[in-house]
Amino acid sequence: MKRTGLLILSLLLAAPLAAADEGASEGRTWHRLVGILQYLQADYPVAVESKSDFELAEQRSFIAEAVEAAGELGPQGQGFLPRLKEIQTRVDKAADPEGVSRDCGELVENLVLAGGLARSPRTPPNLELGARVFQQNCVACHGKDGHADVPIAETMEPAPANFHDPDVMAGLTPYKAFNTVGFGVPGTAMPGFPTLTEEERWAVAFYVHTLRQPACEGNPPRVSLEKLANTTDPELVQTHGQEHLACLRRKMPDVDEERGLLAARSHVEQALKLGAAGDSLGARNALLDAYLNGLEPVESTLRARNPDLVLKLEKAFLDTRLAAEKKSPHLQDEGRILLSLLDEARRGSGTTAGFVSVLWLTVLILLREGFEATVIVAALLAMLRKMEATTYARVVHAGWISALVLGALLFIFGRHLLGGANREMLEGVAALAAVVMLLYAALWLNARANMSQFMGELREKMKGALGKGSATGLFAIAFSAALRESVETAIFLQGLALDSASGVAWGCAAGAVALAVLVLFINRVGYKLPMKTLFKASTVLLVVTAVILLGKGLRALQEVGMVPLSPIPLFTFEPLGIFPDALTFFPQLVLAAIPLIMLVIKRRGSSTRLADAS
Repeated sequence: MKRTGLLILSLLLAAPLAAADEGASEGRTWHRLVGILQYLQADYPVAVESKSDFELAEQRSFIAEAVEAAGELGPQGQGFLPRLKEIQTRVDKAADPEGVSRDCGELVENLVLAGGLARSPRTPPNLELGARVFQQNCVACHGKDGHADVPIAETMEPAPANFHDPDVMAGLTPYKAFNTVGFGVPGTAMPGFPTLTEEERWAVAFYVHTLRQPACEGNPPRVSLEKLANTTDPELVQTHGQEHLACLRRKMPDVDEERGLLAARSHVEQALKLGAAGDSLGARNALLDAYLNGLEPVESTLRARNPDLVLKLEKAFLDTRLAAEKKSPHLQDEGRILLSLLDEARRGSGTTAGFVSVLWLTVLILLREGFEATVIVAALLAMLRKMEATTYARVVHAGWISALVLGALLFIFGRHLLGGANREMLEGVAALAAVVMLLYAALWLNARANMSQFMGELREKMKGALGKGSATGLFAIAFSAALRESVETAIFLQGLALDSASGVAWGCAAGAVALAVLVLFINRVGYKLPMKTLFKASTVLLVVTAVILLGKGLRALQEVGMVPLSPIPLFTFEPLGIFPDALTFFPQLVLAAIPLIMLVIKRRGSSTRLADAS
C-alpha cells in the first residue's frame, strides 16, 4: 500500500518499557494505547478498502494489543474495555471503517483526559539535537536525508519510511513520531529507543518534519507547541498557507502565554505526585503556585479570547485544590481534568486577534466592567441634581476619575505588579472595600428618604444638604464603585493590547462614548423621578451592587488561599457574583436579607404606632 510509511511511523505497539518507576511505566502504557488508536483511526479505513488479508490481519492484531494495553492499566483502564471490545468486534469482521475511525478518535480524547497525558514538549525542541539523534540512530535505515534509499532498505518488509513522501507525512504528527521512537514497531525492523530521553525523542520527532522543507525565510505565524505537536503538514498549510510551512517546522515557537501554562502544568503534575504520596499540604501549595504563577500572569489574555475556558480553568483549579485539602481519592481525576484544560488553553495560546476583533472585545469589556460603576455614579449625580446640591457633583466626578486614573497607571506600569496573588488580592480587597462604602451610601440614602422634614427642606438648603463630612463619603463611594472595574479592565486590556494596541485604543474611545451616553441618560431620567422614589431606587441599586461585589471579592480571596473553600451544590452565575461555595453565597444571603428584615421591622413599627394613635 502507498501509506506503508505512515503505518510504520504512526504505530505504537511495543510492550511496556521496563522501568523502576511504576508511575512512569503507567504513563508509557497510556501513550502506547493512545498511539494504537491513532493508528487505527487513520489506517483502518485504508486497510478495509484495500481488502488485503495481510493488512486486515495487522489491524486485528493492533486492536488486540489495544485491549491488552487497557487491561494493563488496571482499574483505570477497565472503563474503556467495553468500548475497545466493541471496536474489536467490528475490526475482526472488517466492518464499519468510518465508524471505527470515528470511535477511535473519540477514545483518544477520552484517554488523554483520563491519563492526564501531555501531547507536546515542555520546552521548544532543539532541532540541532534532533539532527544528532537522527544521525546516530536512524540513518542506517532512513538515510542521511530521510529518503530511505539505502541498500539495506530493499531487504526490509515493510520498507522504512521515506520522510519526503507526501503520503507518509500527510498523516504524521510530531506526537505520533515521538511515541514511535519510544516504542518501535514490532514485526518490523523499526526498534524502540527506550534509552533516549524525553527531550531527545521530541527533538528527533520534530526534526523529521523538517527534512523535506526548504530553508525558512522570514518569521512564521504565532502557533503554540501544543498545536504544532499535534498537527500534520497539510493541516498547517490549510490554516496558515504553504508559504509558512517551512518556517513553522524549522523555527520553534516560544510564546509567553504557553510558557505560563506549561509552568502551571508542571506544578499540577507535581501536586498530583505529592497527593499520591500523602502530602496533601504540599499538593495544595503546588496547586496554588500553578494558579498564581502559571495561569494568573496570562489569564487576562486568555479571558479576552475565551472567557468560558478561563471559567472552566478557575473551577478546575478550585476543585483540584479542594480535593487535595480534603485528601480526596478523586484528586487524581480532578487533576487530570485540569491538565486537559491547560492543554486546551495551550492549543490556542499562539493565536492572535485582529484589529476589528480587539476593538469590539474592548468595547464589550468596557461596557461589561463599567456598567455597575456607571449606574452608581449616574444615580449619585441624579440624586445631587434633584436635591439642588450640584456643588457636590465635582466630588463624585473626582472620585470616579481618580479610580480611572489609577486603572490607567496599572495598565501602563502594572504588568508585573498585577501578576499572581497581587492581582487577586487587589481585586478582592477593592471589592470588599466597595461593599462597605456602598452600604454606607445605602444607609445614608435610606435615612433621608424617610425623613419628611428633611425632604421638605432639601430644596432650600444647598450647602448643608448633605451634612458634615459627606464630601469625603461621596468621593469614597464614587472611587470604590469604579476601582474594582477599573483594575479588571486594565488587566483585560493589557492582554488584548498584545494582539492589537490600536484596536484597544479605538475600542476604549468607543466604549467611553457609550458609557458617557449611559450616564447622561440615567442622570436625566433620575432627575425627573420623585425624590422619594429616586432615593429608594438608588438604595436598592447600591445594596444589590454590594451583594454582587461581596461574592466576587470573597471568591478572589479564595483563589489566593486567603479564604478557605466550602463547596455546596449550587449553580455559578458570575455576573451576579454567585458561586457554589458556602463562604461566598451565605454572606451574600445575609447581606441581602438585612435590608429586608429592617424593612419588615420598620413597617411593623409604623403599624404599631398607627394602631396606638387610633
